[in-house]
Amino acid sequence: MALDHHPVQNSEVYLLNSTHPPSIPPPSPPSPATPCDEHPPILDALGSITPPDIQETCSTFSQRLSNALHVLRTEATSLAHLTKLYETDPIARRGFNSAVEIITRFQGRKGKLVVSGIGKSGHIGVKLVATLKSLKVPSEFLHPTEALHGDLGTIDDDDTVLLITNSGSTSELLALLPHFDPLLPTIIMTSHVHPSDCEIIQHRPSTILLPAPIHIPEEVAFGVKAPTISTTVAIALGDALAIAVARELHGQNLSNLFHKNHPGGAIGAAIQPPRKLSDQVIQIMDIPQVESTLTASQVILSAYQSETGWVRMSGDVMVPPRRIKKLRPMDMEAQATCIAGLTVPQQEWIAMSADLDLTESKEWIRTMRRTIPAGETKYSDEAILVTIDDDEMCGVMEIGELMT
Repeated sequence: MALDHHPVQNSEVYLLNSTHPPSIPPPSPPSPATPCDEHPPILDALGSITPPDIQETCSTFSQRLSNALHVLRTEATSLAHLTKLYETDPIARRGFNSAVEIITRFQGRKGKLVVSGIGKSGHIGVKLVATLKSLKVPSEFLHPTEALHGDLGTIDDDDTVLLITNSGSTSELLALLPHFDPLLPTIIMTSHVHPSDCEIIQHRPSTILLPAPIHIPEEVAFGVKAPTISTTVAIALGDALAIAVARELHGQNLSNLFHKNHPGGAIGAAIQPPRKLSDQVIQIMDIPQVESTLTASQVILSAYQSETGWVRMSGDVMVPPRRIKKLRPMDMEAQATCIAGLTVPQQEWIAMSADLDLTESKEWIRTMRRTIPAGETKYSDEAILVTIDDDEMCGVMEIGELMT
């Protein structure tokens, strides 16, 4: 029987002139992905801080994440303890209140906050000063060593000094104390929660204490004394102080000032500056209304408790911040409406369209100032602008705020 001959196809490889073909094993299939190569699914939201349940078998991967999460949880816990301290502890609460009060005592017209520290505390101080400057709070960093070699001259009579030291007994800061004027207000940010435990306060009892304790020693938490928890707590407390002081000084205008001082980078690009009067005024409905029989001291309290810093009486009489700040001690018990120059009735408000461009508004004020007789105060910094929208008065601001 005849056989049909067909070519045979296979995947073997033969070498010419070789008596024995090499034994080549077939290629191995790709190895399955290991947990170290796999990526967890992207979280839909970050609303919860509970870590995803990922099963890892790679010991290095697991150890790295375990170390990181331990640090984050420990520092978050310490910040929670710090928050609780300032919610409940009388010493911490009084200290923070006194610190803000002493820093803002001149309402930004004079005096600055001089911050000093060394090592990691010095770096925290430099960061704090940078934050304060961006919020238009006059401040300056003073290196303790350089201070003893001439830089003490940066401290003026109207200044306040803030010392940052975790131990409360830093030798470089102790060396500065004899050279401070006894009347110079001093604040200390330290890990101690009671003044009697802080060596610097023992040498200068008038120092205001800002406690920044940690709930667990760093060596116990991480096996090393490297400043970690303590620096996180100090930075957070510094931020709290900076925001509190800035809001005290600038009120509703804080955001505008920050934009003016931070035009660069992603932050500057993301913040849209106000373009119209309506973007910058204080809404009349947000200003607390008080009785016209209040004394000057009661008006000050009402303005302090208001986020706007303004007070209105009977709806058509305003008491703006600049005039409140000019009150004298002898005025405190007098009825507010009887103090010359304190209140501004509606007929003295200067009406402008709410949609008017800020640049045009400023130019109009400058023009009006040039046309009035010398000594006329109608368009002074203390005068009130009121914006009109659909024939209704909706917002107010001081001319001084517009022209800043």
